Amino acid sequence: MTAQPACTTSDLGPEEALRVELPAEDGRVVEVAVIRDGDGDWHAISDICSHGAVSLSDGEVEGCFVECWLHGSQFDVRTGMPTALPAMRPVPVYPVTVDGEQVLVDVDRVVAPT
Repeated sequence: MTAQPACTTSDLGPEEALRVELPAEDGRVVEVAVIRDGDGDWHAISDICSHGAVSLSDGEVEGCFVECWLHGSQFDVRTGMPTALPAMRPVPVYPVTVDGEQVLVDVDRVVAPT
């Protein structure tokens, strides 16, 4: 599978997140947090916090970071790397393409944390 529609550009303003479920090639359904950072750039990361297994899209987005609402773990949305405890493991980051009004995410490719 290739990049597929996740939302439209009008669905999110800066520093907002949206939870979507997208099908993968292997039949899995992938829970993704589509995030628009403070600069208006688009990102897609796993919606599941690597520490508390709750939805990251329910957390606060500030700049290029999303904070998990449950325990306060923070992740860089560009790399998936945790930047605040208690999370110690990164979350997967998926490629995002904006085509006109469509925000496309490829859940079959994971961008390695840097």
